[in-house]
Amino acid sequence: MNILITGCNGQLGSEIRMLEQEHPEHTFFNTDVDELDITNLLAIEQFVTENQIDGIVNCAAYTAVDKAEDNKELCTTLNTVAPSYLASAIEKRGGWMIQISTDYVFNGTKYTPYVETDTPCPDSVYGSTKLAGELGVSKFCKRSMIIRTAWLYSTYGNNFVKTMIRLGKEKSELGVIFDQIGTPTYARDLARVIMVAIEKGIQPGVYHFSNEGVISWYDFTKAIHRLAGITSCHVRPLHTAEFPTPAHRPHYSVLDKTKLKQTYNIEIPYWEESLAECIAKL
Repeated sequence: MNILITGCNGQLGSEIRMLEQEHPEHTFFNTDVDELDITNLLAIEQFVTENQIDGIVNCAAYTAVDKAEDNKELCTTLNTVAPSYLASAIEKRGGWMIQISTDYVFNGTKYTPYVETDTPCPDSVYGSTKLAGELGVSKFCKRSMIIRTAWLYSTYGNNFVKTMIRLGKEKSELGVIFDQIGTPTYARDLARVIMVAIEKGIQPGVYHFSNEGVISWYDFTKAIHRLAGITSCHVRPLHTAEFPTPAHRPHYSVLDKTKLKQTYNIEIPYWEESLAECIAKL
């Protein structure tokens, strides 16, 4: 197949590129903003037609959660309009699409893991635009797969793991939120799942994916420092109220992965095992 990857320089896009060499039977078109403007429908349609694209994995997004509160128009363009354009273009070729979404489509007030049938209730500009993007992709492309993920990190790009390692080496003390609960997701594991879905065939619908287990940002930081060998930084637990942010963060972001595991017959690694793998690479 000819497969278009958007946002190829981000965390997930970079991880997918690393796995592409394991799939020489496919031709991957890795694009970012310089290669393809996904906010331009004509440009997308031309690219998809000329390169005879069979499927799209959309890793591109506006992910600056706090900045999104003041940049709603740009956030909407990248997270809502662009995915709909991609879905519309690939539908004309009878192709498929994988859209990456987020736990922020929920407000985090639940106390049991979110399943795909739970009613979305975003409480931020970022979450609202990503939900609208999901709906657009589902509307315009029949063979579309929405994968919601959370707390993404990687050896590539800027992310929480890299920031905590840097701050742990620079500071003697650090305060980290302890009352927001979720599951970290190693982008390499998500990339592997995407490749499995491509190989086994796209089963349309909404799916949840993160690593296994449940943890707070505070406990996550403690684990990062332990695995990175950082012993000189004291990590203090903070209430969310002590660290106000422009965008509301879900207090509970645990995603139920049963549907994805059963559909594709996969096992998902425990978060600490994947974190160790990532830090060893770093």
